[in-house]
Amino acid sequence: MPVLDSLIVPITRIIDKVIPDKEARERAKLELLKLEGTHEMQMVEARLSAIVAEANSADPWTSRARPGFLYVMYAMILFAIPMGLVAAFDPTAALAIADGMTRYLNGLPEPLYALFGTGYLGYTVARQWGKAKGIDR
Repeated sequence: MPVLDSLIVPITRIIDKVIPDKEARERAKLELLKLEGTHEMQMVEARLSAIVAEANSADPWTSRARPGFLYVMYAMILFAIPMGLVAAFDPTAALAIADGMTRYLNGLPEPLYALFGTGYLGYTVARQWGKAKGIDR
């Protein structure tokens, strides 16, 4: 189990740094070693191997593991920077831009928002189900 072997050492280092009491630290390491052969540790290894497989994927969308929605949200957050500059030089224009964006978003029909939410929720549930079943890696 190469993933597990690569995990034990870093986890024991973290235990050394986090737990100040030497006796408690040794008990935690012993519990970690007991977990090594159990089903729980095998589940952890399976999850981590799926993450490693996604990270090593040649497909840039898969390796970054970010749905397009998050990129849209990042763009919206980053859009605040130039809007702040516009507001500094022309507050009236900034208010007009914000008002226009608000009116546009309020003008979108409610079923479209419901469709988006359902699709995003469906994506999330299907992905988790696939990972739990071992289909998606």
